[in-house]
Amino acid sequence: MEKLIENHLYTGTVESYSSEGLGIVRLNGAVVFVPQAVRGETVDLKITKVMKTCAAGKIVRIKTPSPERTKPECPYYGACGGCDFQHLSYTEELWAKRRRVQDALERLGGTGLQVEEILGAKDPTHYRNKSQYPVGADGAIGFFRARTHQVVPVERCLIQSEVSDQTAKAVGEWMKRYRITPYDERTGKGLVRHVYVRVNRKGESLCCLVANGRKVPREPELAAYIRAAAPRTAGVVLNTNCKQGNVILGEKYRTLWGQDFLLDTLCGLTFKLSVPSFYQVNREQAEVLYDKALEFAGLTGQETVLDLYCGTGTITLCLARRAKRVIGAEIVPPAIADARENARRNGIENVEFFCGDAAAVAAKLEEDGLRPDVITVDPPRKGLSPEVIASVTAMGPARVVYVSCDPATLGRDVKIFQELGYQAVRACAVDMFPGTRHVETVVLLSRDDAGSLRAIREETKIG
Repeated sequence: MEKLIENHLYTGTVESYSSEGLGIVRLNGAVVFVPQAVRGETVDLKITKVMKTCAAGKIVRIKTPSPERTKPECPYYGACGGCDFQHLSYTEELWAKRRRVQDALERLGGTGLQVEEILGAKDPTHYRNKSQYPVGADGAIGFFRARTHQVVPVERCLIQSEVSDQTAKAVGEWMKRYRITPYDERTGKGLVRHVYVRVNRKGESLCCLVANGRKVPREPELAAYIRAAAPRTAGVVLNTNCKQGNVILGEKYRTLWGQDFLLDTLCGLTFKLSVPSFYQVNREQAEVLYDKALEFAGLTGQETVLDLYCGTGTITLCLARRAKRVIGAEIVPPAIADARENARRNGIENVEFFCGDAAAVAAKLEEDGLRPDVITVDPPRKGLSPEVIASVTAMGPARVVYVSCDPATLGRDVKIFQELGYQAVRACAVDMFPGTRHVETVVLLSRDDAGSLRAIREETKIG
């Protein structure tokens, strides 16, 4: 087998896509990862780096273009690291994401379960209701270049809301006008680190300026600049983060103008959102995702449900409308405070919330004898800890509904669930993040006993 040589040209065919959204070409028995490649294309490529088990390449010429290749509408594509699939048709992007989930379930999960479908967005543009703009040491406001902390200045983003872009631009103008210093992560000096914006269904917005200090100069002027650019601004908040590292938000907040929260509607319910509250960034697709999770839960109105990683209670309250009793758990205190208020605001009384680590809460509830009929989990990208999975399975629910934002950790956890007696019986992908490689998945796991599996298969007409 001939070893690939850096800077040499080769010809190959793009077979598929990696979990990072890169094209996969096989040359001389090695896998070559190629940016902005499209499945089915034959390309001339230059090897840019050779590693032990793989290589990186760059397209020099496309010999046979794919009909699924499109011209990126975003002028920053290739420089900004926010999007991965602007060069693909939306149909091909959905294929790539469904394939990624399928591969993870097969290779990492050890299951032959087929992903039933991928639910795409009606409009794959301007869908983000939360935007986080890093501020570079040179004052640039935009997004990081791929795999760096170099900020690419961006004035108009195709996936952010227009209100968010206008707000970020206003902050930049305020900084220039009053010579407000940007934060330099190399030295730890300077003030402005991030511009954070939430936007609700009505177009109202909440701006949070993340600063390396408890105050910034010209605070009234900051609020005035923001309100002039985004007249429907509900509040301007200052967040203090003096720690070095990649964490965006600090722990202390101070309201500079207006209110420190937004109200938004999701699935017919009203939710209060403070700055640190978890909330799905794509409102329309979140409703699609939650509808699928409710379908998998199979509630009749008589069940007790445990919802781990409940955030501000979005899935929890949706479940409560169809169950007898629902318990939500979340580690972020402000999110739990919002969740309790959201329950009161929506007149939902058959729900209770606990603040704490998911593993600790699950273990305590299991020790107290809680035996829920259904458990739902929506963990962060790192997935579930073995302790959480052990506590979930020890409670013996008939169904576990796993909502995942990372196919790799989902596959890993599905395998552990199977070892503990729970089989994955249904899976559906939802495109929550068009233009990017990220994808959400809902998996239904059932106790590995004849009664439970037979009931679900009869109900869903699968297997």
